[in-house]
Order: sequence, then C-alpha cells, then structure tokens
Amino acid sequence: MADDERPIVFAYDGSDYAKEAIEQAGEQLREGRRALVLTVYEPLGALGFVGTPATVPEGLEEDVDRKARAVAEEGAQLAGRVGFDAEAMVERGDPIWQRIVEFAEDHDAGIVVMGSHGRTGISQLLLGSVAGATASHTDRPVLIAHLASQPTPAGGD
Repeated sequence: MADDERPIVFAYDGSDYAKEAIEQAGEQLREGRRALVLTVYEPLGALGFVGTPATVPEGLEEDVDRKARAVAEEGAQLAGRVGFDAEAMVERGDPIWQRIVEFAEDHDAGIVVMGSHGRTGISQLLLGSVAGATASHTDRPVLIAHLASQPTPAGGD
C-alpha cells in the first residue's frame, strides 16, 4: 500500500501549534485521506513522587479522559474542515512521544503530523520535545509544523 493510502496520524493537543499542523497538512497532503486525530495524556498515577504511589481521587481519571476526548474531537473537526476523513482517538501513555510512535505503528500510518512549540537551547534540553523525540524514534515520515505567523527560531524545533 502506498504511503498516501495509509492513514495520517495527527498528534493533537489542542494548542495553536497542533491546529497549525492540521492546516499545513491540509495544504500539503491529499484531500479525502483517512486521518486519525490522536490526543495522548499521561496517566495520573505517574504524578506521584519516587517510591510514593500517587493517590488519584475517584473520578478524576475519567474526567481527564473525557476532556482528552473533547480535545481529540475538536482536532477531528478541524481535520474534517480541511478535507480529511477524520476520526478522534485518545490514548493514555508515558512518555507521550512513545505512545504516538506506537500508535502510528499499530495503525500503519503513512505519516505522523504534529506541531512544534519551537523550543531551542536549554529549554529543549530541560523540557524535551515531543515532536523531536517522535521524529527520532520512528521510521515513518513526520511532518512537524511551526506557527506560520511566527518566525522559526534558529536551530528549529
């Protein structure tokens, strides 16, 4: 199967960067193509301290999942408006980049599309980059979009 017949995976977090990635993909990729709009959230239990299990209040995990689904639905609507046959998907995982890579593998994605917050220098070293980690851990093509209205910082991502 040709890459452009396989689904697009949009890693979507509701940010302006993620919205721009959908817009740019609409300009660059074939219209009508199947798209899986993926929102990934970290398990709440991962928020505890080392050696101390986190206590998650009853119902909180379901609330986070519900909000993640709303974000994914928003992304699917945006993708639909620019011409893709989009479906919203939600996954839980940590680290987020790894869940995106695994999801793309599981769904035989032709391309992964995501926005980049444009961190460089020390902020990228300390905070990392989901876009950079995703791109460096998959053999699939990755389209990393930056906000069109802002200049791309020297050094990229």
